[in-house]
Amino acid sequence: MKYFCYFLICSLTVFANPQSSTSQKLNKSISDEAIKRPKLVVGIVVDQMRWDFLYRYSNRYTPNGFKRLIGEGFTCENAMIPYTPTVTAAGHTSIYTGSVPALNGIVGNDWWDNNLKSKMYCSQDNSVSTVGSNSVLNGKQSPHNMLVTTIGDELRLATNFHSKVIGIALKDRGSILPAGHSASAAYWYDTQNGNWITSTYYSSNLPKWVTDFNEKKIVDGYYENGWNTLYPIESYSQSTSDEKEYESKPFGTSQTKFPYTLKQFQGKNYQSIATTPFGNTMTLEMAKAALENEKLGLGQETDMLCVSLSSTDYVGHSFGPNSIEAEDTYLRLDKDIASFLSYLDTKIGKGQYTLFLSADHGVAHIPGFMKENKLPGGLFKESELSKSLNLKLKEKFGLDNLITSIMNYQIHLNHSLIDSANADEKAINLFIEKTTQLNDAIARVFTLKDLATIPLNAQIKERVTNGYFPNRSGDIQLVLKSGYIDFGKTGTSHGVWSPYDSHIPSLFFGWGIKQGHTNRETYMTDIAPTITALLHVQMPSGCVGKVIEEALK
Repeated sequence: MKYFCYFLICSLTVFANPQSSTSQKLNKSISDEAIKRPKLVVGIVVDQMRWDFLYRYSNRYTPNGFKRLIGEGFTCENAMIPYTPTVTAAGHTSIYTGSVPALNGIVGNDWWDNNLKSKMYCSQDNSVSTVGSNSVLNGKQSPHNMLVTTIGDELRLATNFHSKVIGIALKDRGSILPAGHSASAAYWYDTQNGNWITSTYYSSNLPKWVTDFNEKKIVDGYYENGWNTLYPIESYSQSTSDEKEYESKPFGTSQTKFPYTLKQFQGKNYQSIATTPFGNTMTLEMAKAALENEKLGLGQETDMLCVSLSSTDYVGHSFGPNSIEAEDTYLRLDKDIASFLSYLDTKIGKGQYTLFLSADHGVAHIPGFMKENKLPGGLFKESELSKSLNLKLKEKFGLDNLITSIMNYQIHLNHSLIDSANADEKAINLFIEKTTQLNDAIARVFTLKDLATIPLNAQIKERVTNGYFPNRSGDIQLVLKSGYIDFGKTGTSHGVWSPYDSHIPSLFFGWGIKQGHTNRETYMTDIAPTITALLHVQMPSGCVGKVIEEALK
């Protein structure tokens, strides 16, 4: 019997050992196989870049800038913004969160806060202080008002905060909102002194490399050279002639055309650089400094750099999308992007980083240009409408200041006054609708509570819904006619649902990205889930976009 037991034990051992060995090998192979990710993710948002700018000037783009991104990467030719208003803060937030203002809370650059009964700036945070400047207000900024997570937040969570995420932009909102709540750092440009600054939300002191960068005052070097066209001005055939009365004069009333002298700004005016192509050049130099000194893309985990190029917006607002200034800005930006890609190839390694490029919104043509060419368009002033309506409302209902604000194409009613006076809110709404509908610039006006039942184009209805967040939105929606803008007599703006404001580039390039394109309709909100799918991390907490599967290997 004891021999039988001994044989049985030996037999079990023989069969068990190979099984145990196989299991150990399998477990070891699983543990040894790390999740494959790029070394670095770079997000570039070109502020105010219409989709057609990818092709409008392409005959003079270099092979290594936009053409390289399109030729080697994946482009979504019909990428749209799925909400209104189409403005900077909302655009940057929606790209990096995959959500819409109705979920992320960033309903505009500014909004009327119905709880606080006051105006609020998108990244305003009075609990923090400026770091790197004596400008008290310029640094009171954080992502506090954004209600959901970003790509960077999810990457940080997935790597237990070992990944670094940094935001860089001239505009505070273009740096802060993309980088997210848990960002390692965010830096923006102080126009009062020409320094790159941050807030105590991120750090109590500027890193030495940022201080060193500031001390160079490279902005004065750009001012020294001034701004002339990259090529002979007569060759700018894609633009209207230089010097138009409907263009703004950001460098002084005496400077109405190329070349622009900027020497007079050295050492005293640090704001004007934003309305030149060199604001973008400086931003990318700052981005390179961040990559170099923070050693982004060189660690064990994937890092992320969020760059917003703001000067295209300032130039576009001043001169319009059909100007020589806009054309020259994009020709120079193409060269800057080519240089930046070359830098990434050298520093991180070609094929070792993933990059996406998009825009926060487009832009309308200047109404003066539209009139000149017999196209529909005109001016609209929210402030003038507010004043006029309040006077008529007082005459009709006997109450002063029934409208507290008109912002983001929405009318905000004074509910405290209406309640205390026991006034008929429905009658007030109806009066405003009938009165406002007579305005030449207005296509539609309606009470937002009635949105579900009014006869309205389905696409516009969806975009208004996606932009509505109750505590930060108004009571009555204004829809402008095509080509009308809320701006002054010179320059132009953006903010509506129309394709000139909502049709944007959406490009993916580098590690994990296929070469190709799609003409199906995609959305700004699809960028975040596509990148998080590529990284194998959770999509942001408010994400409603879908993965662009065609773009991924």
